[in-house]
Amino acid sequence: MDLGLQGGGAHGAYTWGVLDKLLEDGRLEFEGISGASAGTMNAVVLAHGLLDRPGVDPREKAREALHSFWLGVSQAGSSATAWAQTVFSWLNGRPTEYPVWHDWMQSMQQWMTPFAQPPAEINPLRTVLEAQVDFERLRESTATRLFVSATNVRTGNIHIFRTHEITLDVAMASACLPWLFKPVKIDEDFYWDGGYLGNPPLYPFYYETLTSDILIVHINPIERKEKPVLPGQIMNRVNEITFNASLQREFRAISFVHKLLDEGWLKPEFRKRLKYPLIHSIRADKALYDLSSSTKFVTDWHFLTTLRDRGREAASRWLDAHFDDVGVRSTVDLRRDYLQRLPDATSIKA
Repeated sequence: MDLGLQGGGAHGAYTWGVLDKLLEDGRLEFEGISGASAGTMNAVVLAHGLLDRPGVDPREKAREALHSFWLGVSQAGSSATAWAQTVFSWLNGRPTEYPVWHDWMQSMQQWMTPFAQPPAEINPLRTVLEAQVDFERLRESTATRLFVSATNVRTGNIHIFRTHEITLDVAMASACLPWLFKPVKIDEDFYWDGGYLGNPPLYPFYYETLTSDILIVHINPIERKEKPVLPGQIMNRVNEITFNASLQREFRAISFVHKLLDEGWLKPEFRKRLKYPLIHSIRADKALYDLSSSTKFVTDWHFLTTLRDRGREAASRWLDAHFDDVGVRSTVDLRRDYLQRLPDATSIKA
């Protein structure tokens, strides 16, 4: 199957847990992996871990690689530059919905720029990823197809980097938050975080992989029942909606393809050109409900492993409930679960 991995800072440790359980279970093969931001980190580390090595179980190697990467993230958070340490130390141990943090962060974004901060030249993740991933070997691999999103600052368009194009700079561009780090230059263009336009990108799967099954691992809750009232709650919900927006648009496109195929709108010669996507998802609505955008910067090891364990539990439940559906049917109803129901075209009066 194909994997679509959302981004969301330290909450990506939840995805680590999901991947760890899927690898431990061992029944699924991954043809394509797409990611944005933290999803890119998980995708790159996973794909690199799965590379063939004589006498080594690739699944166990991938599990070890993911563990090592997130341990490195934790250690980088505790020994970061002064600028990053200010953020990390302020966050660690604070209540999830601490309103002063959100107010301070919001005001900071209005008057601070990474161009005025020398430490913004250094992303701690760069050192962690560089030490662990052989990008040259990864680019030469054909075992797993990678699709990494980044946002082109000049054009405002999404850019998808494929396996043969993946470099350390590409990974850093996909995780480049514009108010913390300077945009990353690749060739003649500059790039910001891929989560703004493809979180994760799904459309490459339609054209560039053979499998019909796509499993999306969410980080940002789709739904919250309570109305946000406090400034921190409002900022958090805006963050979630913003970083889910591109995924919602992709789901609408998939739903339209389903409609075309299910209702026989296409001639046979055109129908056979379209793959029928089977959509599965491991959501974060319940698992990460008690967290907010502030904890996306927390790198405490206990916090990261707690998220990992939540991810493992979510993946275990999904496998128990839906493994037998893989290759047979979608396990989510896109219209019911993600999209506003639209009127049937035949019911619309001129």
